Amino acid sequence: MAQLSFHSPVGDLTLSEMDGKIVSLDWGWSPLSETTAFLKAAKQQLDDYFDGLNPEFTLPLQAQGTEFQKRVWRAMRLISHGETKTYGEIADEVGSHPRAVGTACGLNPIPIIIPCHRVMGKGGKLTGFSGGEGVETKKFLLELERLDK
Repeated sequence: MAQLSFHSPVGDLTLSEMDGKIVSLDWGWSPLSETTAFLKAAKQQLDDYFDGLNPEFTLPLQAQGTEFQKRVWRAMRLISHGETKTYGEIADEVGSHPRAVGTACGLNPIPIIIPCHRVMGKGGKLTGFSGGEGVETKKFLLELERLDK
């Protein structure tokens, strides 16, 4: 597995790749960081996102999780840049309960690219976030996408 660490507006991040697919995006710096052409291209997409130049990610992903988690993560990927959905709305889409969706969001191995920050509590309430500085990072990402909720 190749990894690339870099600085971002939400702190140090590490992208991990296996077989030409992103498998994780983690906060922190990896001592195993190495540059591959694929990871450089992935980092460029994240740089463009943070610079407001291109909100769409076209990276091949391979998130490891249960079938239910993967259904939730697919549903999150369908939330357009600049929009949000609630845990309840996602739960209705995947045939589950909002708490189970919240748990799957918290276990998302590729945050930002799989936009769990776009999932809100009931009534659009700003709720937890598992990366960076928690809710403050979620708020930053939503504001970056010009959503001040």
